[in-house]
Amino acid sequence: MDTTRFLDDLTLVPASLDALADRLDAGLGSRVLLPAARRLLILGMGSSLYAAAPVARRARAQGLAVSVELASTRELPPPAPDLVVIAISATGGSAEVLAAVAPYAGLGRLLVLTNREDSPLALLADAVVPLHAGVEASGVACRTFRHTALVVERVLAGYGYAPPADPAGLARTAAAANQHLLDSRPAWLESAASILGGPDGTWTMAPVERLASAQQAALMMREVPRRPASASETGDWSHVDVYLTKTLDYRALLFAGSAWDHAALDWMAQRGSTFVSVGARLPGAALTIRYPGDDDPLVAALSEVLVGELVAQSWFAAAGEGIPA
Repeated sequence: MDTTRFLDDLTLVPASLDALADRLDAGLGSRVLLPAARRLLILGMGSSLYAAAPVARRARAQGLAVSVELASTRELPPPAPDLVVIAISATGGSAEVLAAVAPYAGLGRLLVLTNREDSPLALLADAVVPLHAGVEASGVACRTFRHTALVVERVLAGYGYAPPADPAGLARTAAAANQHLLDSRPAWLESAASILGGPDGTWTMAPVERLASAQQAALMMREVPRRPASASETGDWSHVDVYLTKTLDYRALLFAGSAWDHAALDWMAQRGSTFVSVGARLPGAALTIRYPGDDDPLVAALSEVLVGELVAQSWFAAAGEGIPA
């Protein structure tokens, strides 16, 4: 890992999404020849699982039998003729994923999504779909996070899922949204980093449909500048995190759009909490960050996390070389 290269990776996000759009239009160059399945099991860790979970939720809403599990669990279904396993690992070397897929290897029903087609995980696969995110010089999964979501959309479409938008078109729109956030950061990044950099840590929240944004943003704050940060779903926030607003200097990054935003806003207003709103102007926000397409939840899911990533990078840069690898 070389977190000094994190900003380099972030600045490549728009071009990477545009390139993926071309790949999606061309069919990804994949060799997906697995048989039909009545059940799908998605396995992954960290960012991979974050990115896949919202897509799987949309597929389940359409009646597709798809489950998402941490690869570290010991309670996985046995191999079966009606089950296809979709294992996701950007590096293709995650120890937990490699262990989880062992019982499914060699049975003709293991599909792997990875950024490295020569990886140990890819070698176990019956079919491989590349993420096409390019080399992430920092070793931090940022481009692969976005690419995973889009590639899972395309893969599940092969099993009966109807994506709510064309993945290639969505990738291009998200590329423009990410570029706008990069270009506009002189106007908001310094303020956002100052507001969110409280003495007790940072909290992120997002609607369940985009929970991955909150999870990924908090992970970036932990992984890059090594600061405390945690994520919650906006509705669930009133049951799990609201308590901290009474005792801590509570600083939140709120990805707007939940039907339950009002409840969180009310509690934070009563207790003097501070928050940055992304995607909509909300009452009481210390700062609001907007970008083209932020009213589309699908575009937001691929774009808004850049705010958290850039804040994390800003903190890292301010800390200099005193952060452990």
